[in-house]
Amino acid sequence: MKFDTPAGANPIDQMKIIGQPLDRIDGRLKTTGTAPYAYERHDAVRDPAYGHVVGAGIAKGRITAMHLDAARGAPGVLAIVTAENAGELDKGSMNTVRLLGGPEVDHYHQAIAVVVAETFEQARDAAELIHVEYAEDTGRFDLAAQRDAAEKVDQSATDTGDFATAFAAAPVQFDATYTTPDQSHAMMEPHASIAAWDGDRLVVWTSSQMIDWWTGDLAKTLKMPKDKVRVISPFIGGGFGGKLFLRADALLAALGARAAKRPVKVALHRPLIANNTTHRPATIQRIRIGAGQDGRITAIGHESWSGDQPDGGPETAVDQSRLLYAGANRLTQLRLAVMDLPEGNSMRAPGEAPGMMALEIAMDEMAEKLGMDPVEFRILNDTQVDPNDAQRPFSQRQLVECLRQGAERFGWNRRQPHGQAREGRWLTGLGMAAAFRNNLVMKSGARVRLDGQGQVIVETDMTDIGTGSYTIIAQTAAEMMGVGIEKVTVRLGDSSFPVSSGSGGQFGANSSTAGVYAACVKLRDAVAQKVGFNSADAVFVDGQVRAGNRGVTLAEAAGHDGLVAEDAIEFGDLDKRYQQSTFGSHFVEVAVDAATGEVRVRRMLAICAAGRILNPKTARSQVIGAMTMGVGAALMEELAVDTRRGFFVNHDLASYEVPVHADIPRQEVIFLDEADPISSPMKAKGVGELGICGVAAAIANAIHNATGVRIRDYPITLDKYLERLPEVA
Repeated sequence: MKFDTPAGANPIDQMKIIGQPLDRIDGRLKTTGTAPYAYERHDAVRDPAYGHVVGAGIAKGRITAMHLDAARGAPGVLAIVTAENAGELDKGSMNTVRLLGGPEVDHYHQAIAVVVAETFEQARDAAELIHVEYAEDTGRFDLAAQRDAAEKVDQSATDTGDFATAFAAAPVQFDATYTTPDQSHAMMEPHASIAAWDGDRLVVWTSSQMIDWWTGDLAKTLKMPKDKVRVISPFIGGGFGGKLFLRADALLAALGARAAKRPVKVALHRPLIANNTTHRPATIQRIRIGAGQDGRITAIGHESWSGDQPDGGPETAVDQSRLLYAGANRLTQLRLAVMDLPEGNSMRAPGEAPGMMALEIAMDEMAEKLGMDPVEFRILNDTQVDPNDAQRPFSQRQLVECLRQGAERFGWNRRQPHGQAREGRWLTGLGMAAAFRNNLVMKSGARVRLDGQGQVIVETDMTDIGTGSYTIIAQTAAEMMGVGIEKVTVRLGDSSFPVSSGSGGQFGANSSTAGVYAACVKLRDAVAQKVGFNSADAVFVDGQVRAGNRGVTLAEAAGHDGLVAEDAIEFGDLDKRYQQSTFGSHFVEVAVDAATGEVRVRRMLAICAAGRILNPKTARSQVIGAMTMGVGAALMEELAVDTRRGFFVNHDLASYEVPVHADIPRQEVIFLDEADPISSPMKAKGVGELGICGVAAAIANAIHNATGVRIRDYPITLDKYLERLPEVA
């Protein structure tokens, strides 16, 4: 199905099942511990062996010798795979560096071997016996030191009007630099896989957000036909972008299984999550804003520096600054430094999440310079068209409503000047930020079956990373086919199913359900034709197809053999004719201990305008999870870089701090009533990543309101402001 004109009225608009806050249909499996995650697929293979990955002990250089004899002779060892005996390997199209290093080492903890043994403990202990000799090279590990060597990247570069002249002429000017650190996905489920060979065919049970991407890159890396690789991933215990691309656990499980002639299980141990897989790269961001005395922005510039391996890409931190606020003269520019740290890549809301961390503090600082309320300053500079192209309107843009409703509901009018609100030992403050994330769509397919009992079965390689994909896909099929959700079975995460959008970039829910919609439209036509109805007249309701005064049950229509339909949603050029984005606002109250500087987040509010909400319960879960990540980004999350040796020091969950329940206060989420026919037949958009965009800045702004101290370097830790707190009375 081609989607190239705005959606008209369709069965989804009934919203009998779509739009309802239904419980997740996979919830019972997860709460009872029976959901089949990759490493625990005891039903899938018999007598698996265990692989333990050896990571490089240097960040840059070359392996000169690997002494394997002691490990080979250790109890239970079945095989040791290195670059020397793995056979000729390619590199996946979406991998920046090789997943199996040697003799060249590209980064610290790059996989250089996998030891396969009868038990996990035997594999781990044998791996400790491998002695590696290196010739170490000088590496580049400090973004600040590499800033001047960074090169301009065309991606996301804009130069509208004459920024330099307009900024220089602006009556009120603001110019500041902000930094965000390297961050880890820190998902609970590690990167884990089981691989088994059947002749020349490979099956991998793994933890993957994007089944088709992994299937293709695994086949490419192993230099084998794609149709001989099957990837299965029905449940993922957290991904956040870290499992978008093929990782070493899947490749080394496959290589280990081939060498040992046994199914092999591999899970990356926690230090390798940070150093072997991907992470969100650090940024240095310079923001300049020029405005008139009336507060209208005349010039806005946002430049960002980040680093990655050769052939890698930048953190696109300027994306939101191209579109969020009006201003005739604009400049955005990315610069990329070549570095030898582990690969930087997508982490939840790449681009906007770290970019909003800087932009939305800058907007507060500019409002203060102008003597304006921060909410009113943002409202004044709203735009209903792409500020770089006045002929390109937003498909929907309710930013102002998000700001106004958030301010009213949060009690923004009770906010006091900074440093003046106090409750005993606690300095209290309110902060806010706009929320923005672009709406992305991707081609997505599905197969829908109707059996002789009137049961609807949906098959698509879409994944569920804890977001509720099973539920909203079931809701879509139920709405389209006129049955209760209990009559729908959803099968996900298998490369033998039609290729979907996968989970990532806030495109998964909208795109994958649109693909199911397309398949259901084809199935509805097949049912109508089978019973002799005109498809345009057929109504699907209560398990029947009806036309006029005639009705036939779906079970009767399907007959003994059943009916099946397969289709995909393919998006046309609507995203070029209209700017599609999601909007919101975040409001936060904090308390800061006047003596110790401890920060306590007291309450949080998010207002979201993100198209039709397919399931308010699962959507709320997404947003509060993202808000929690925003607290982490603001106050604690930072991969500490050893700039001499080139690795992340705090590479475990004991030393890489993330928020826990005690850190999170009452969270409230409000979804504005919105349906966007430009986006898809579902009239939905993404919402999960919108929930993180702006949260950290809202917290930073609240801390400033409480203390009068402005911090521009994340995370906001005591060492950066304790000495600047107001004197304790």
